[in-house]
Amino acid sequence: MKILANENFPRPAVEALRDRGHDILWARTEMPGIDDDGVLDRAQRENRLVLTMDKDFGELAFRWGLPSSCGVVLFRMAARSPQWITSRIVNVMESGSEWAGSFAVVEEHRTRVRPLPAKEQKDRT
Repeated sequence: MKILANENFPRPAVEALRDRGHDILWARTEMPGIDDDGVLDRAQRENRLVLTMDKDFGELAFRWGLPSSCGVVLFRMAARSPQWITSRIVNVMESGSEWAGSFAVVEEHRTRVRPLPAKEQKDRT
């Protein structure tokens, strides 16, 4: 799975997903200071799933009309130990769910998934 983790995504989770063989870029180290539109642009160009803890990505993903090869997973969990959050993230990402073409909200005890509307892609550069 090709993933782009937003700057606010926790380092332990990024490292755990890498250790499990996921192709993951982390905006904090790969693209420091990039804005949200830049994150979505890169995800679109590279067919990556965006992982974030920033709820602004919901509106942006729907407005952008990401292609079916992309998607956004928003994690909204109460602050617990870094180990618990990392474990929850890894378990969710490896749950076998189809994330591409969807906007998902992951909470402590549930996950909601909505398909992103199919829109004609426009050059955003």
